[in-house]
Amino acid sequence: MRSFVIGDVHGCLDELTCMLTSLPLESSDRLIFLGDYIDRGPDSKGVVSYLIEHERKGKQEHIFLKGNHEDMFLSYLGLAGRHGDMFLFNGGGATLASYGLFPRDSASADTLSAIPSEHLRFFQSLKTHYLLDSYLCVHAGIDPWKPLSQQQEEDLLWIRDEFILNPHPLPYTVLFGHTPRPEVLFHLPYKIGLDTGLVYGNQLTCLEVEEKVLYQINRGRKKMTRRPVGNVWEQVDRSHSA
Repeated sequence: MRSFVIGDVHGCLDELTCMLTSLPLESSDRLIFLGDYIDRGPDSKGVVSYLIEHERKGKQEHIFLKGNHEDMFLSYLGLAGRHGDMFLFNGGGATLASYGLFPRDSASADTLSAIPSEHLRFFQSLKTHYLLDSYLCVHAGIDPWKPLSQQQEEDLLWIRDEFILNPHPLPYTVLFGHTPRPEVLFHLPYKIGLDTGLVYGNQLTCLEVEEKVLYQINRGRKKMTRRPVGNVWEQVDRSHSA
């Protein structure tokens, strides 16, 4: 079984579709999405519909993590979530538009009824983290001073510099999105950042962790690139044995 871990999509359906149709997927593989499927980009509704259908028709296992943008959307809709008051400020208007809705400071009953029930089930079923052998998949990161059992959802969805700038003692390499960068962040053995700013005109990134291969597609392009990155791990192994 191979595991393909995919960074933030943010409503960019064309690039997501191109990536998932181009990856060398087999029935025994696993797809892990790090959250932030919605907001800012042109077709949040389309992204969610596509992911639901891809899981329904595909033979691979699908793991969908929650991003802070999904959590804000749930809160905005009056469901279990946080910071709904920040939803529109953080690109939520684009999500509402994709559902045929106009931005309002607070959602009405009509707003909630406009969201397909299978989409609501999708948002409400998202996981906060996923353990994959020696990897921990989360949206934003972890509090580097706490064990896994004491991590707060707020940190898993929102943390930035405190996590990114510090090592941590957990026995996992953390795979995360949330904080966009021009290139993949490798800070091994502690963390790998896979949000490469697709919605800001950069690229969508996927890491296949067993064979250590990066798959990427640039915004507005139709061709995916493949780059082995096992040498990054080899450099860390050599430095530890020196």
